[in-house]
Amino acid sequence: QVQLVESGGGLVQAGGSLRLSCADSVHTFSNYNMGWFRQAPEKEREFVARVTRSGITKTYAGSVRGRFTISRDNAKNTVYLQMNSLQPEDTAVYYCAASTAFETAAGTYNYWGQGTQVTVSS
Repeated sequence: QVQLVESGGGLVQAGGSLRLSCADSVHTFSNYNMGWFRQAPEKEREFVARVTRSGITKTYAGSVRGRFTISRDNAKNTVYLQMNSLQPEDTAVYYCAASTAFETAAGTYNYWGQGTQVTVSS
């Protein structure tokens, strides 16, 4: 069982940065690959980034590659998403998720956080 809680969202101007955090309160975190997804109004949830259990392998959606960085600290049971050079099109609710697989499809993730709102103003 994994219980994920995101934090760090907010309002930022275009070109700014935010760091999202996602903590597992049950402390089985290191057993799972972790992903970040986002969902904008009236759009489907989309993959943003993922990282393996070890933290070594990371992949990104093309729209965020070079601007966002995913990382994890298994000692703190936390995964992070550092977001730089934010643009209005990055505005969405951001979710972290845990999976026993290492995929980009949302349906392969077993556990989800409640989401945190990120709003980027132009």
